[in-house]
Amino acid sequence: MNTQDKYTLADLVIAHALKNGAQQVSVSIDESRNNNIEIRDQQIDNLTESNRSSLTINLYVDKKYSSHSTNRMKKDELFKFIEEAIFATRYLAEDEFRILPDPALFYKGGGADLNVLDPKIASLEAATRIDLAKAVMDEAYNKDERVISVSSNYSDGVSNRVYLTSNGFRGDFARSSVTLSASVSVKTDQGRPQDYWYESSLFLDKLKKTGIGKMALDRTLRKIGPRKISSGKYNMLLENRVAANLMSPLYNALSGYALQQKQSFLAGKMDKPVASKVMTVWDDPTIPSGPGSRHFDSEGLALSKRAVIEDGILRGYYIDTYYGKKLGMSPTSGSSTNVVFRLGNRDLEAMVSSLKKGILVTGFNGGNCNGSTGDFSYGIEGYLIENGAVVHPVNEMNISGNMTQIWNNLVEAGNDIIEGSSSRIPSLMLENIDFSGI
Repeated sequence: MNTQDKYTLADLVIAHALKNGAQQVSVSIDESRNNNIEIRDQQIDNLTESNRSSLTINLYVDKKYSSHSTNRMKKDELFKFIEEAIFATRYLAEDEFRILPDPALFYKGGGADLNVLDPKIASLEAATRIDLAKAVMDEAYNKDERVISVSSNYSDGVSNRVYLTSNGFRGDFARSSVTLSASVSVKTDQGRPQDYWYESSLFLDKLKKTGIGKMALDRTLRKIGPRKISSGKYNMLLENRVAANLMSPLYNALSGYALQQKQSFLAGKMDKPVASKVMTVWDDPTIPSGPGSRHFDSEGLALSKRAVIEDGILRGYYIDTYYGKKLGMSPTSGSSTNVVFRLGNRDLEAMVSSLKKGILVTGFNGGNCNGSTGDFSYGIEGYLIENGAVVHPVNEMNISGNMTQIWNNLVEAGNDIIEGSSSRIPSLMLENIDFSGI
């Protein structure tokens, strides 16, 4: 089914739903094709290809709301499906806040090409995908006598969506992605440390294809001989690949759902300090070939670059139409696009070399954060740094504190973002963080 066929079908679905008693309707038709190849110790362990198509209809019937999905695309079957869905919706409780967005907020078209689709990925031969995964495997397999297992993975995906609403929105988009990764484990007298590395891109030609297996092996070998250190307050360097883990509770607290459910430690903080002045974060859907770039969100709301935190001051929440109605707030979008940190001047290596004493955190192992208060505790692994050099690996340690407190302790942002990620967060330096060890 091509794009025009999807528009035609969606128009028919909306007309039939309105004819049968719905006051408002939205319809999305989605198609995706995904491939995954996993090689473990030189043997193909998993090879899958999936092709999926589905139609989702959201119904607003007599102040009642429901959402239904099907992969039946024949008109007669769809019409019966819609009639049954409307009948079932009438049995639900009323919800006065369920309504389609104000058409004035819809994306009207005319935006620049964001260049997020590589059409070549869909036609790539299986043998090429396997060869790419094998090349990653060969960089680590049998390269050290302590290695007990190596796995490499190739995955790609191409997806497209057509979205229409009964009050005027019409839009479509398509995107692609491709990832290569490796994971290595080794056997030592102290256990079996393991680590990984990956590279991802929207375009196969731009994907870094070498050094992945070697990096996974090197990172694993550096973990040999970990030790706990004394509890106390240490400066913490947060590697860019795990910085998003610590940002996640902050972003969860920005959602309309969390605010309305009183599960956000950032409620009532608009235009107030929530972090140090070092921290400026934008939501930017306009980055050419950005993994999170798009012109409109899942509701059809037009998107633009906006500050979320500016010089430590909270400037914006993530509010969709439903929670905007409940909270009496203007919708901004209920989801993030590209999360972009304001960068500093140094990369991780330079930041390590300047650290007199601290801990470089390269991974999190469990833990939790209380969304209402911001109190958290996380297991970590990483390295003790003294006089600008790695002393030894550390594990079986926790960091704890409060989210607002820890982000107020941010003293430096690096310049080393991961281009293939929608979380463009560099390595970060935070001071006086509570570590518990021995």
